[in-house]
Amino acid sequence: MQYLYPLLAVLIWSGNTVVSKQAAGAIAPIEIGFLRWVLAVLLVTPVLLPAVWRNREAIRGHAGQILVLGVLGMVVYQSCAYFAAAYTTATHMGIILTLSPLVVLGICVGLLGQVLTAGGAIGSVLAFAGVVLVISEGHPASLLDHGINRGDLLMLLACLAYAAYNILLKRWAMPRVPSWQLLYLQMVVAMFAQLPFYLASPKVGLNADNWYLVAYAGTMASIVATWMWMTAVAKLGPSRSIMFFNLTPLLTALIASAWAKEQLHSYLWIGGATTILGVLLAELWKTPLRRARDAASSVV
Repeated sequence: MQYLYPLLAVLIWSGNTVVSKQAAGAIAPIEIGFLRWVLAVLLVTPVLLPAVWRNREAIRGHAGQILVLGVLGMVVYQSCAYFAAAYTTATHMGIILTLSPLVVLGICVGLLGQVLTAGGAIGSVLAFAGVVLVISEGHPASLLDHGINRGDLLMLLACLAYAAYNILLKRWAMPRVPSWQLLYLQMVVAMFAQLPFYLASPKVGLNADNWYLVAYAGTMASIVATWMWMTAVAKLGPSRSIMFFNLTPLLTALIASAWAKEQLHSYLWIGGATTILGVLLAELWKTPLRRARDAASSVV
């Protein structure tokens, strides 16, 4: 039963990747990005605002950090995904998002001095090869001629923003700010940060073709999946829960195929499987690279 929490959370988030794709053309990226957080804030404010107000002294000391987290995780990351949806497929988006844990690893090793593991080194190469296969549509050499399409590039930027968000979230410990209050405050930051862009941009408006997309993003993806994920981490721990995140490409591809009628080419299966294998190696094979290399040389 406890495994249903992370599984359903990842399923909902995979569905939201397809929703992002469906939103392209039905509603402006800035519009859905703003309205989803308005809806989420309206729904949880009656429950969370009283506790946030009582805890305002502790929150005030982390105001700058909360602002950065809200902009990175709720604005930059989500906005890149909504804009990317106009230029790439939901399946591509799901597979590229799987790189997020490895981007975190790269930043930690390159900038924060974390020890590189054997799994991290080999897994990074495999995951990179898998993503290259996907974004080149099975023809890696074509990237030299045509480059990366802007949708896939935006998803890579989304990965970078999400990786930075997760690193900062971990480093900026806020023991006096409960997780639900922190999430709520980030939602509020996202809403107000996007308000000027929403007011200045052309609008489609809510209609029969897009209201359900905003509703799904603002409720299921923003609130329900987050609650399920937080419950999963509490019950299973972060290391066991994060393994379910690797199902994102498969679930996104299946949902995109069933709902959006996207074709599942062989290069998607091969590239997606290679990317997942690389991420799994990075997460499970924790032997430091130097020790693994020394062990291999002693056997020879």
